[in-house]
This record gives sequence, C-alpha cells and structure tokens, in this order.
Amino acid sequence: MDFAFDATTEELRGRLLAFMDECVYPAEEAFERQAAESGWGMPPMMEDLKQEARKRGLWNLFLPGEHGAGLTNLQYAPLAEIMGRSPRIAPTATNCAAPDTGNMELLSMFGSEWQRKTWLEPLLDGEIRSAFAMTEPDVASSDATNISTSIVRDGDEYVINGRKWFASGAMNPRCAIFIVMGKTAQDGPSHRQQSMVLVPRDTPGLTVRRGMHVFGYSDSDHGGHAELLLEDVRVPAENLIGEEGGGFGIAQARLGPGRIHHCMRLIGMAERAIELMCRRALSRTTFGKPVAQQGVVQDWIAESRVRVEQLRLLVLKTAWLMDTVGNRGAHTEIQAIKIATPKAVEWILDKAIQVHGAGGVSQDFPLAGLWAAARTLRLADGPDEVHKRSLAYRELKKHMPTD
Repeated sequence: MDFAFDATTEELRGRLLAFMDECVYPAEEAFERQAAESGWGMPPMMEDLKQEARKRGLWNLFLPGEHGAGLTNLQYAPLAEIMGRSPRIAPTATNCAAPDTGNMELLSMFGSEWQRKTWLEPLLDGEIRSAFAMTEPDVASSDATNISTSIVRDGDEYVINGRKWFASGAMNPRCAIFIVMGKTAQDGPSHRQQSMVLVPRDTPGLTVRRGMHVFGYSDSDHGGHAELLLEDVRVPAENLIGEEGGGFGIAQARLGPGRIHHCMRLIGMAERAIELMCRRALSRTTFGKPVAQQGVVQDWIAESRVRVEQLRLLVLKTAWLMDTVGNRGAHTEIQAIKIATPKAVEWILDKAIQVHGAGGVSQDFPLAGLWAAARTLRLADGPDEVHKRSLAYRELKKHMPTD
C-alpha cells in the first residue's frame, strides 16, 4: 500500500502551493473589502487571479477526461485540499468552484453535442457562470422525489412552472444558464418522474426573486443562492438533458463527485484552522502562562490532528474507489465521508474560534466564515440524516434474508 503522491500530483501541488503563497493568501484582505462592496457580484480582483492561475496551468483541475485536466479523483484530492485553505478565492480562481464544477461534469457526461458546445465550452473557459436549481421551499427536498416543479412537453417545447430556492450560483451577474430539475411525469416509479432542462437566464418567465443568506453570509464569491420563480417558462425540447425520467439518476451522478470535492476542501479548511489555533495559542498568555500550555487547549489541538488524519485517509480511499470501481462502487464511502467530514471539521473550527476568543467570531479572521461553510455542508448535497438512513440500510441489507 503506497501512500505517496505520484509525480504529476507532486508537481501540481508545488505549483498550487506557490500560487496560494504568492497570490491567494496576500489577496484575502483586499478580496474581503471588494466583496463587501460588490454585493452579489464577483470582486474585480478575481479576474486577475483567474488569469494568473490559468497562466500557471492551474485550471479545470477537477474534471477528468478530455474536457478537463485529465486528473483522477485521487490526484485531485490533495489539490482540492490546498484550495480549501482559502475557499472563497482559490476554487473560483482555478475554475474549480461549485456549482459550476458539478454542472460541467453533468454536461460532459449527459449533455448533447449542441449542449456541450453552447454551454460547457464557455464554462470551461470561465467566460460564464451557471446555477443548479433542485431544492424547493414548499416540499422536503431531502427526498428529491418530492420535487413538484412541473416540466410539461408542449410540441417542440417544454413548459416549466414552479418555485425553487437555494439555487446555487444564481445570484452571480455572470450566471448565464440554469439547470432546473422538475417532474415530467406524475405516475410510474417515483425515481423516474424527474427530468433536467437547461434554462437560459434571459428566458421569459424566469424570475430571480431574492438572494438567500447562509448564517448571515451571502456566499457571493460562489455565486450566491437564490429563490427562483418559474412561470410558464418555455424552452426548446433540445434543452432536455439526457432523457425524460432520467433526472434523478443524473442528479445522483452529479452529486457524487460534488460531495467528495466538498470533503476534500473541508480538510484544507481544517488544516487552516489548526494552524491558526496553534499560532494564536502560542501568542497569547492567560493566568500566568501561554494559552498553548492550558491542558484543554492541548486536548483540542491533539484531537483536531487525529480527526483530520482519519478523515484524509477515508477521503483518499473514497477517491481511489471512485477511480477504480466507479461512483456506484464507492457509494458507501461517499456517504461515510459526507457524514463524517463536515461534522468533524465544524468541531475543529469551533475549537479554533474558542481559542481566538472574540476575534474568532469577527471579520478579522476567516474562522467564522469557514465554520458557517462547514455547518452548511451538513445540509447541502443531502443532510446527515438522509445519508445515515441510506448507509444503515446498506449495512442491514447484508444481513437480511435473501428469500
């Protein structure tokens, strides 16, 4: 069993670490100021960072095959971890940010030649952004079969009616295309009633009603999250992705890689938190001795290191399985990391905040924003409880009678 990174990964790690040290970390303070002034728009400095990342060959690293950098999940994992150390900047600067990553994967796997030419290519070039609209406010969307938005065939068009919220990426002014999931059938198997269609932003009847905040944050650097209203929205039939009734399966294919990408970045967030916690503990004195000598703080630091090392091994194993036996073969491990990683990283960030005192919840450190992101990921791409339910069933099934 070899735990070393291969030559390609090591070379890219070196380039990415240099980019972080030379471009990303020094830009964080100015980026936050520009973000506060830009509202839902992208801070202007991001374009310069994107150009620099592309010049250094750090572009579309997430996407395997002909459309991306050709890396495996195992090769991409340590790179995504590095990006996770500055998640507001690094993923977008390298064109590796959600929801565009998942949407590009979806189009590369299921899109027609016309769809790939029209929408995938400009996404790969970073010319436009995209949104993914699945969750709805009026139903429990943790069960995707509850989705009620209707997609009805009318001649050579589909007519869409419904209401979405937390449509990721939709608030970005450069968001040009929405992938909308809804029902094309009201009967038949519950997992074959949903379909996905492409809806250009300027389509009549599509209204972006408001941006949704997450723990008070706009998440504007990734395009924000929006509430959408779709009223008799008409799109050509060729905008259907895949086949009618294939939406649920497409969503699962999209969310599998997305879940592991989130977990990869979360490990980087945890590493940043441990680093900040240690530096703060060594620089502050309470009750006559450095905070770093307080037993409870030492316990937090040690426990944080143990949890990160455990998570990293599980994520790397999951990436290896996805590469060798496919996403379906790695289903158990994907669910395991989605359950374990956000919760553990949330705990680590909480302790780092505690060590920083009032500073930890302020804008002077990245910890509060990182905590909000980690806590949100216990809901995004499926809440903990849904993954636990599915994982428990898979375990129980091994011991159920076969007759």
